[in-house]
Amino acid sequence: MNISVTLHGAAGEVTGSAYQVQTRNASVLVDFGLFQGRHMGEHVNHVPSQVKTKELDAVVLTHAHLDHTGRLPLLTKHGYEGPIYATPASLDIAKLILEDSAKIQEQDAERQNRKRAEKGKPPLEPLYTSVDVASVVQSFKPLPYGQSVTVAPGISVRMFEAGHILGSASIEMTVEDSGVRRVIVFSGDIGQTNSPILNDPTCLSRGDMVFMESTYGDRDHRSLKDTVAEFRQLVIDAVAQKGKILVPTFAVGRAQVMLYHLANMFREKIVPPFPVVIDSPMAIKATHLHSQHPELFDEDMRDMAGTERFLEHLHSLQLSVTADESRALNDLPGPCLILAGAGMCNAGRILHHLRHNLGQPGTVVMIVGYQAPGSLGRLLVDGAKEVSIFGNVIPVNAVVHGLGGFSAHAGQSDLMKWLGCLAPRHPKVVLTHGEDRGRLPLAALIEERFQIKPILPTLGEKIVLS
Repeated sequence: MNISVTLHGAAGEVTGSAYQVQTRNASVLVDFGLFQGRHMGEHVNHVPSQVKTKELDAVVLTHAHLDHTGRLPLLTKHGYEGPIYATPASLDIAKLILEDSAKIQEQDAERQNRKRAEKGKPPLEPLYTSVDVASVVQSFKPLPYGQSVTVAPGISVRMFEAGHILGSASIEMTVEDSGVRRVIVFSGDIGQTNSPILNDPTCLSRGDMVFMESTYGDRDHRSLKDTVAEFRQLVIDAVAQKGKILVPTFAVGRAQVMLYHLANMFREKIVPPFPVVIDSPMAIKATHLHSQHPELFDEDMRDMAGTERFLEHLHSLQLSVTADESRALNDLPGPCLILAGAGMCNAGRILHHLRHNLGQPGTVVMIVGYQAPGSLGRLLVDGAKEVSIFGNVIPVNAVVHGLGGFSAHAGQSDLMKWLGCLAPRHPKVVLTHGEDRGRLPLAALIEERFQIKPILPTLGEKIVLS
């Protein structure tokens, strides 16, 4: 038997998820995400030399977020023409996210090249373009939850609900080599139980090796009940003070959850209607996509009859599509709430809103998701007194609140609950997609509770399944 898994990302960090499963007869990638939160140069965002695109049989995606899909266009640039499997909703969202990423890559290259031209330097190429993304989309193959499909010689996969974002999945991969069969589980990003809109993560029952995320392995989030209460109070206070609320938002998942809770506030008449703006073309499209997949909603959401139904309570909802519409928000008086990408404040329209409003004492910034080290969002949530945006030093006079309870990631207790379904088989456990501050405490707890000593891989490490 010769079954191995090589880590090409998210090993000791949270971004860049990529796993290469190899046997004597097959090579499959699970995810191929972009590294984020630091300089995204060729030295990190590239196709590793071990990934021979001509020998690659298939790519399987856990979900559509950029840190799990963002390097896919590099594969097609390097000649990959095989299938890319994911749930139907994940493929719909991946198309949106990758098209947006290509646009950002092209705009960044154009901006840098204007400066380079002034200095007589040769132009830089974008990491990838919209043309490269179009090639990726041509390779998409939908795979519904629970359906087994052979993706390479001796390798089949099944998708199960992960509860993270629309269409997110944990992958059960059955691998046969030299007459030996093994099951490898890739958790993907696991969502919190009892979160709104989506169903809870599925309890998987078999696996010889488990690759498990550990983003929040060191702690539990504040309870959703307490988080919603804090969110409501912040909104109430901002409305009373006629303040501007800025929410750096991941376009898929977090944006819709925030709209869900705002809709409930308006429906319950907790605050009078005030302008709520989605200042993100991708978030607008993603919200519409949610309404096209009602089969994935949980019971509470189905009772609300879907996304379009809950938006009816947001009479003051505004959709900001163009750059001119976004700039006009600078003159929008409070109270108002602006949802704008990107979620880690590392690109997108939120940067412009932060530049114009961080120095204003009446501004409230809600950080509602994970912030990678080095990102502007991490600096803000860590209490920076000033930050640099577009080369300008901006004082932070706004009030910054971290609302971790809205995280789309499971906390420590939910991670242990998920693994508890697989633990009776005593599988090898490999902790990925987490900084050491998350995965070291989780590893200790897993060893204590399940008598399994997890593997903590480094980038490029190959793990052999015996």
